Amino acid sequence: MNDSTRRRVRVRAPELVGKGGWLNTGDHSYTLADLRGRIVVLDFWTFCCVNCLHVLDELRELEEKHRDTVVVIGVHSPKFVHEAEHGAVVDAVERYGVGHPVLDDPELATWKQYAVRAWPTLVVIDPEGYVVAQHAGEGHVHAIERLVTELEAEHEAKGTLRRGDGPYVAPEPEPTVLRFPGKALLLPSGNFLVSDTTRHQLVELEADGETVVRRIGSGTRAFADGTADSAGFNEPQGLALLDDASVVVADTVNHALRRLDLATGDVTTLAGTGKQWWRGSPTSGPGREVDLSSPWDVAVFAGRVWIAMAGVHQLWTYDPAKGTVEVAAGTTNEGLVDGPGTQAWFAQPSGLAVSPDGDRLWLADSETSALRWVDRESAVHTAVGTGLFDFGHRDGAAEQALLQHPLGVTALPDGSVAVSDTYNHALRRYDPATGEVTTLATDLREPSDAVLAGDDLVVVESARHRLTRLRLPEEAVRVEAVAHRTRRAATEVAPGKLHLDVIFQAPQGQKLDTRYGPSTRLLVSSTPPELLRTGEGAGTDLSRTLEIDPSVPEGVLHVSAMAASCDDDPDIEYPACHVHQQDWGVPVRLTGTGADRLPLVLAGMDDAAGAQAP
Repeated sequence: MNDSTRRRVRVRAPELVGKGGWLNTGDHSYTLADLRGRIVVLDFWTFCCVNCLHVLDELRELEEKHRDTVVVIGVHSPKFVHEAEHGAVVDAVERYGVGHPVLDDPELATWKQYAVRAWPTLVVIDPEGYVVAQHAGEGHVHAIERLVTELEAEHEAKGTLRRGDGPYVAPEPEPTVLRFPGKALLLPSGNFLVSDTTRHQLVELEADGETVVRRIGSGTRAFADGTADSAGFNEPQGLALLDDASVVVADTVNHALRRLDLATGDVTTLAGTGKQWWRGSPTSGPGREVDLSSPWDVAVFAGRVWIAMAGVHQLWTYDPAKGTVEVAAGTTNEGLVDGPGTQAWFAQPSGLAVSPDGDRLWLADSETSALRWVDRESAVHTAVGTGLFDFGHRDGAAEQALLQHPLGVTALPDGSVAVSDTYNHALRRYDPATGEVTTLATDLREPSDAVLAGDDLVVVESARHRLTRLRLPEEAVRVEAVAHRTRRAATEVAPGKLHLDVIFQAPQGQKLDTRYGPSTRLLVSSTPPELLRTGEGAGTDLSRTLEIDPSVPEGVLHVSAMAASCDDDPDIEYPACHVHQQDWGVPVRLTGTGADRLPLVLAGMDDAAGAQAP
């Protein structure tokens, strides 16, 4: 037994339980016993979460390289009420090209058994059915791949590794014209350009919104410039007219901005390298030399192309004259904070639209279920929405109105704005003149964008795979008000001192990178702010003692942690380094019998939780 095996802590893996059942298995259900002999990677995800979508892409190479030893299982664990609907999970699995079995766990049963506290979380189970590693956040697949290689060798030697085909069964493709379209654009010709996201193409439709004029892109995941037939996209989303002859495209999973020449159909790259931005990467410079992170929508505002950079909770801009990009607003912290652009917090900005007078850039801030706007001085304001945990369908005064994960905004001629209220399956309207929120239409299926065409709104009904034309109603639809909070159960904690432990163990063969100072960072805050008497703010220690105010019965602790590790080999002149980062929002409730310690696993195992050595 080698040193790494002897040091490895293991705990028996709980069973996989999900009321929604299994997807991508040909209607077969699985237990852990069925998977004994394989290395199992559980991916706890929810389809609203852009970080979860990043992990889906990171896992593709691991799955392919170790296809005869590794079984990846997605455990879908909903945040929003809509995400608990089985049909919505079925749609999401196809929409994002999930190529492994998925357990639909609408009641968070398996989430609770594995003590998961964040989306995404990856858990590694060895061939004998023991949990050997847990990682929260994205960017951990390099460490998991190294662990998988060790486990293969170890269990091959023990005779406990079973090779062979996995349980994944691909679904049958559906013959629709569009497949989970994302965004739409009215072209100068009167035709519509639609991002056919799941098919990795752009589609031009005639003015009827149905007849195909042409398709742009090869239709397979790729990052390639070229002609309409040869160019490659990867889940494209946002579209905006750069000028009368060209369109800028948010090529989301390629982490790039592309340019479409409307006359020739040729596609070129304006910004992005094809690699995802990580903390420490440049935040400005020549467009083709700077990494981006899941650009979701684009709009031309104040002479620049503004980018809803969902992957890092920021707004960036691209300067067409200079060919450069830079951060315009947002700190990368996830939440709802207004103020100057350099201080504002966003949560997956996903839709952009410019007001008719050109003075406001409206944005759908999806994870805070908020409608927000940016002025010409780059200051950020909130019109509707309160934060990460409150959502629903409630009309009326904006300060109490509720949305549910909106993905699109459309500026209307009277100065109001239509909101594609995606998870409410509705089109909503906010009027700045009155401060009122109303509902324009219901019974839309995951609307993700809308385009004004004359007196009509043409809505992208993403989960119905079509454009739907609506006459702008003169009166609002009456909807019974519904309010929700996030589905996670609150963690019971004791009032007074609470010891916060962020667990981080550098992957095998790596060590903390202290060459230029501390390699860890911890940021803590709370909602409401009164919840914390002491302990808020930034520091470099991953452990901290908080003091909870006993007069505040419940709230949310916001924890952001970062650690940098590098290859631990003195013979390597330029060691490879990795940044591990995760944001947690932990709902807490004060009780006399609550815990006085809050462990959050960034990477590794919480030894204090009780473990069984092999």
